[in-house]
Amino acid sequence: MAHKITVESNRTRNQTQSLNLANSITIARFPLLLVVVLLLYGQEPSGHTTAVALTALLIFMDTLDGVVARRRNETTLFGSTLDIATDRAVEIVLWVVYAHLGLISVLIPLVVIVRGTLTDSIRNVAVQHGVSAHAMMRTRLGKWLVASPPMRTGYALVKLVAFMTLAATQALQSHGVAWADVYQVATIASWVAMGICLVRGLPVLVEAPTFFRSLEAETA
Repeated sequence: MAHKITVESNRTRNQTQSLNLANSITIARFPLLLVVVLLLYGQEPSGHTTAVALTALLIFMDTLDGVVARRRNETTLFGSTLDIATDRAVEIVLWVVYAHLGLISVLIPLVVIVRGTLTDSIRNVAVQHGVSAHAMMRTRLGKWLVASPPMRTGYALVKLVAFMTLAATQALQSHGVAWADVYQVATIASWVAMGICLVRGLPVLVEAPTFFRSLEAETA
């Protein structure tokens, strides 16, 4: 009977951790992403304008959930994995949509998708062994490029500029307002974001063999 109560208690605690405030903010990004996509494909100029603001909110929520998790001591392996998966989904969807709308080269989403597939496959192995995606990095340079606040914040800001200015370009076009300067910023930011994406993904691929060897040694 006591064992059953302990199991139920652990199950309840795990469910509570999975549904904490930080993870709820992360999950809330999915319906917001759907709204943004619908507005981008809509025909109303006002909808395109709204998409700019909602895109900013969508990217800001990626920072907000991390801040909430740390301040409320809600940092968990599940939360870290959910955050990365959600961020990847949002990023890929927006790049694909902007490419489909003819605002960026199709090369950008292709590179992001291939890079994400490779790094996430490696990180999935780490998670299965109880190691978070960022904790698996072993070298100082790798940790700085992948997990340091300057790199994570810088990448988030560049993506924010790219996604917002791309949405703003469409909004300005639909309103018949000059948009060339904004589009130039959007184009530069998009290519820079792709470059940072590659730079932050490279250490994961380079350090993967060493990480896998360490796992094999631990299980031997």
